[in-house]
Amino acid sequence: MFGLNKKKNLAIDFMAPLSGKIIDITEVPDEVFSKKMVGDGIAIEPTCGLVVSPCNGTVTMIFNTNHAVAIKTKDGLDILIHLGIDTVELKGEGFKRLTEVGKEVSTGDVLIEMDLDKIKSMGKHTVTPVIITNSNMVEEIDKKFGMAEAIKDKIMKIKLKKP
Repeated sequence: MFGLNKKKNLAIDFMAPLSGKIIDITEVPDEVFSKKMVGDGIAIEPTCGLVVSPCNGTVTMIFNTNHAVAIKTKDGLDILIHLGIDTVELKGEGFKRLTEVGKEVSTGDVLIEMDLDKIKSMGKHTVTPVIITNSNMVEEIDKKFGMAEAIKDKIMKIKLKKP
């Protein structure tokens, strides 16, 4: 009655935001990510540069260089998709913004396009961390590894702590 006994969604599925090989976050060639200083998650070695939303939520931030995007789910999880390593140094070259801050997105909505060949030719890694930045809300992360196709394959199941 009055929604008082209504259970909060305690598990959220995240789909692949890029096609490619899913690797453990500890394998990312940047200690900020590999030592989980920003949060926990996975990383993708992309085979194509179209970046889509891994979940339903709201775009809360896009760096002015378009190398990273953040999404907040309705359950309050903050997700950071960081496109490549040290790519902030490219000052936006190789990235095309296809969404805006404040936009409500659904799983599979296009966010950013990255030119993998251009980024690599400029000496940067394209490995892309997908991180839960407010891991204090997370009880457990079930991670999937191996090859994944954007939108079609689940990469993480996040179990939230009980309220």
